[in-house]
Amino acid sequence: MSTPSSPVLTPEQTQKLMQDIQQWGRELGFQQIGFADPDLAEHEQHLQDWLEQGYHGEMDYMASHGHKRSRPEELVEGTQTVITARMDYLPADVETTQLLNHNDKAYISRYALGRDYHKLIRKRLTLLAKQIEQAIGPYGFRAFVDSAPVLERALATRSGLGWIGKNSMLIHPKAGSFFFLGEIMIDLALPFDQAYPKDHCGSCNACHVVCPTQAFVGDKILDGSRCISYLTIELKGSIPEELRKGIGNRIFGCDDCQLACPWNRFSQHTQEKDFTPRHNLDSVDLIELFLWTEEEFLSKTEGTPIRRSGYERWLRNIAVALGNAPKTEEIIQALKSRQDDGSELVQEHVQWALKQHA
Repeated sequence: MSTPSSPVLTPEQTQKLMQDIQQWGRELGFQQIGFADPDLAEHEQHLQDWLEQGYHGEMDYMASHGHKRSRPEELVEGTQTVITARMDYLPADVETTQLLNHNDKAYISRYALGRDYHKLIRKRLTLLAKQIEQAIGPYGFRAFVDSAPVLERALATRSGLGWIGKNSMLIHPKAGSFFFLGEIMIDLALPFDQAYPKDHCGSCNACHVVCPTQAFVGDKILDGSRCISYLTIELKGSIPEELRKGIGNRIFGCDDCQLACPWNRFSQHTQEKDFTPRHNLDSVDLIELFLWTEEEFLSKTEGTPIRRSGYERWLRNIAVALGNAPKTEEIIQALKSRQDDGSELVQEHVQWALKQHA
């Protein structure tokens, strides 16, 4: 990443540049910008312990790349500073906890209702990096958004953006946790922000109590293989039967540990129109989604994170939710319409759902 012509800045130039980066970040829609020390040695052992316990399930990518995840300078050679950023994503006027009580409706994690955040935030971070380049000349940089081996929450807390809560999410005292994170690794040596000084979770463990599949096995330790987000998005095969009832009507992701967090009383609604829910996905009947053809699925999820599950797993997840829904003739008929689905995975979950209503 390093460029021979990476500029050397005076202290005055450095101070002005950091102030400018903060301002440019706000203009690009970020709520907060930080400057992190790339040394994550204190987090490296936590990651290794988590992997050794097998809490990553089928997410093999969490164990690959050696130490690059906890050593940014190995991921991007020449990294001296990591610029961190956060952007609110919770749309206004969408139901959350109320929707979880309507078992005939589909619950989709609130981050996934609109445009895929990867492209939007990476583009904004690249624009920010280019503005820096226009101000100081050529330098080395690389932007990341949840798509490379980066310990995002560790870098965010190192740069003062919040603390890692008992639910393993990053929490900001004035913004909760409904926000995305992104980073720019740069070969400029800028002063680091102070790490967030305090954990404000205290004795509260509401996130652990509310988890539908009891996925938390300790303070800030999530057994990813039991997490509903993992089961509905990452897991490629059959969902373990003992966890299906806990899934309820959650067909893509889960927000329960965030919804239960008292700090999310202070969460801010997003100003990004691209995060506005598409196709009424914030409150839509399970049956309607279950009857989508593959063409409809591909068309209506185009440009959204939901595409990641694929059509087969989409039907698998909805079959489980229909099995957890109140028994109605419409639900029975919808399930029976998929009994002979070409996918054995879907058939298995449809049969399970029908048994729940027998």
